[in-house]
Amino acid sequence: MLAASASLLAVAPAHAGDLATTAAALRDKALADSTAWDVVESLTTEIGPRPTGSPAAARARDWAVAKFKALGFENVKVEPFETRSWLRGQESAEVVAPYPQPLHILGLGGSAQTPKGGLEAEVALFKSLAELQAQPPGALTGKIVVVTEKMTRTMDGSGYGAINPLRTLGPIEASKRGAVAYLHRSLSTDDTRLPHTGAMRPWGDVKPIPAAALSTPDAELLEHLAARGQPVRIKLSMTSTVLEKAPAWNVSGEIRGSEAPDEVIIIGGHLDSWDPGTGAIDDGAGVAITTAAAKLIGELPKHPRRTIRVVMWGSEEQGGAGEAYAAAHKDELPKVVLVGESDEGAGRIWKVALPKGAAGAPQMKTFASVLPPLKAFVADDPSRFGGSDVFPMVMAGAPVVDMQQDASRYFDWHHSADDTLDKIDPGEMAQNVAAWASFLYIVADSDIDFRALSAEAK
Repeated sequence: MLAASASLLAVAPAHAGDLATTAAALRDKALADSTAWDVVESLTTEIGPRPTGSPAAARARDWAVAKFKALGFENVKVEPFETRSWLRGQESAEVVAPYPQPLHILGLGGSAQTPKGGLEAEVALFKSLAELQAQPPGALTGKIVVVTEKMTRTMDGSGYGAINPLRTLGPIEASKRGAVAYLHRSLSTDDTRLPHTGAMRPWGDVKPIPAAALSTPDAELLEHLAARGQPVRIKLSMTSTVLEKAPAWNVSGEIRGSEAPDEVIIIGGHLDSWDPGTGAIDDGAGVAITTAAAKLIGELPKHPRRTIRVVMWGSEEQGGAGEAYAAAHKDELPKVVLVGESDEGAGRIWKVALPKGAAGAPQMKTFASVLPPLKAFVADDPSRFGGSDVFPMVMAGAPVVDMQQDASRYFDWHHSADDTLDKIDPGEMAQNVAAWASFLYIVADSDIDFRALSAEAK
């Protein structure tokens, strides 16, 4: 079947009326193609972790330009912008009473430093963020707040969304009540002593305090210590560097449309990462998947009607990339056919959410017909989010697709030292490329109008 598919790709013109035949051929070729794996292996091996504002981020920019050109993309662009960056320094934590023990932590993006030499204070432990928020102002003065709320493992990632305020909002809530530091159980489904970092919300008018994530076993250790009824004291030392205007870059390349090149489909992943691992699943995988899908379409004898643009966004983890891109391309927005982002690892795609009103369109029925071999289906509910980097364009009116991946194990590794290449299954990654490639081809080589379909569905 793969041989037949490859033969079909060699002879089928990209402007052929039979979208299903070419889409299916692209799907089957993608399942045997190693481009995505080669791209993420290159990124993680040659660049490694890529925090915004770091020297590695600049190296990643140059890597992206070279990779796009090597893979045959046109109109390769580097679009600079500035954003705030937080860079990790030395960090340590330990229980000093009643029973001395080391703790494993990772500072949160945006955390304040401890005083020189660290700080030591008694713990106020809560089992949930709601318990912390129930405390009155001043009730936690001088305490290190610890919240040990657990994350639920889910296939669709909803467990992460539900508990996300524990990291993003928790430090602010603790500071409002007088705490001198904040620790929370990692937003993770793992059972290792590797903590999981991530960004928090801006402090606003609230006094910044040191804030960090605990490994999940260490959060449970603190629960056991607190249950003994004796005061628990922790010593914490954290340093960091803040760049208020760090340089960052969005890098893009195109498979130019053959008949309507000004009509653009914008897809991609984010090039930046957190620092503990090598950024393989978050989001080297998304960069690789979308790049590989577009490259396969670019190898057709004739490009599809519309342009496919792949963007490697330069600062998703600490913010700014999506907003900068939307602002720079605001005049182009009416011609943006669709946007989408791959940013949940490399687990297989199991469900595809389309713009409102699109599922019944002939072109999308054609897409649905090529999905069964991939064990995926078109969702009943419409797409809403699509990804942090494309969401500013969605808010401005761009239609969005949401390729929903199996996130059952994603949060075992996300934002931790375990975010490494070995966590990617090449077969599951290829399945992602197959879904993206078949979908993109059908949208790019047809005249489907998602905006009109959405308006009709209201």
